[in-house]
Amino acid sequence: MPCTIPEAVINDTIAFHGHKCPGLAIGIRAAELAMQELGDPEKITMVAISETDMCGVDAIQFLTGCTYGKGNFLHRDYGKMAFSFYDRNTGKGIRAVLNRDSGSSLFSDYRNLVNKEADGKATPEEIASIGTLRNDLQQHLMEVDLEDLFDIAPIDTGLPRPARVLESLTCARCGESTMESRTRRLGGETLCIPCFDALDQKL
Repeated sequence: MPCTIPEAVINDTIAFHGHKCPGLAIGIRAAELAMQELGDPEKITMVAISETDMCGVDAIQFLTGCTYGKGNFLHRDYGKMAFSFYDRNTGKGIRAVLNRDSGSSLFSDYRNLVNKEADGKATPEEIASIGTLRNDLQQHLMEVDLEDLFDIAPIDTGLPRPARVLESLTCARCGESTMESRTRRLGGETLCIPCFDALDQKL
């Protein structure tokens, strides 16, 4: 089934992100799935987790209201096109992983051409075809059934804890205040991550 989000809302999402692209379309459909499975974000306490930092996270933030600043949108840098959504009130959750096979060769053809262009090896004809291929992939992403686009599984454990305000510690090297959970210990000193990395490389 094609995307059920109203076109005006999709256009607002594109404006928020700055342009339309396949990555944003993936995020739009992931948010659509979350709302379909869990309910209206304005009526539930939704939490989102993205395992990638691609364009689609803007769509998820815009459409679900989950944001990094509020602490109900978490980024886990796993390099996977995977998204999890929870209703904190009920504990219900789902995880959706992009199924690249749903696009036949569109995903690989687009990736290969874009990389070829970046390497300076694409022919003028191939460069001219990138825009068409991008539009074809984007249209496919907006029209394919959600069950075909994503591998969807329920989650009944691991609900992220609510955001907390932690103590700040002073880095012994640069003197800057650093959240306690982001500090490191080395040689009996409390260090921020950049100072720890710089010192660790010298040891």
